[in-house]
Amino acid sequence: MKILAVETSTMSGSVALLEDERIVSEYLLNIEVTHSDRLMPALDRILKDTGFDLSQIDCFAVSLGPGSFTGLRIGLSTIKGLGLAVDKPVVGVPTLDVLAHNITFSKYSVCPLLDARKGEIYTSLYQTNDKEELCQVVPYQVLNPRDWLTFIKDKTIFLGEGLRVYQKLIEEKIKDLALFAPFDRNVPRASVVGKLSLKRLLKGDTDDLASLAPIYLRRSEAEVKWEEKEKKDAQDIRTA
Repeated sequence: MKILAVETSTMSGSVALLEDERIVSEYLLNIEVTHSDRLMPALDRILKDTGFDLSQIDCFAVSLGPGSFTGLRIGLSTIKGLGLAVDKPVVGVPTLDVLAHNITFSKYSVCPLLDARKGEIYTSLYQTNDKEELCQVVPYQVLNPRDWLTFIKDKTIFLGEGLRVYQKLIEEKIKDLALFAPFDRNVPRASVVGKLSLKRLLKGDTDDLASLAPIYLRRSEAEVKWEEKEKKDAQDIRTA
């Protein structure tokens, strides 16, 4: 089974092609270039380098967020378009799940962190069960990191791009309870998107193209400003 996977929820966008449980190719670029400029060339390159055609892809997979509002829309719309064009299924995978699965078989809890800006983080918590599977034990959150750290009572592995902003705070607040993943584990990868989608595919579980949507956790800045403008306009009308 061939899976073409895309990850665009953070600045470090990536594309991967998997065949069953083998990574055929993966392309990752962690620079400040918009995903609208680099995603399609990356997809084209990975298909040319591997010699595959879109018609040979059995499923398309994409990270759903939370993360960059623009990046998520670009990744999801691209994958939806490809799935529709060649009439193949699509699977969406939450970004925090993807990031957490950069660490597996850990006896400690795993805490992925993404910078949500405005002094907040996107996060969740995962633990390894008796079957040695990493499972989510706390729902996806968007909150102040100081509030989040009050819930950490045991040794926990932190990873993710949010550490660039909050690692010092974590060290100060929970001290020896904090463990930090190697730097190469701090970005969500398309190959992990593909790996997690394969688990669902083997169960016959795919997503509906029409209803599949990003996981935002909160409204975009544009939506907030639009609502504020609407309220102000309404108030101006009432007082005119």
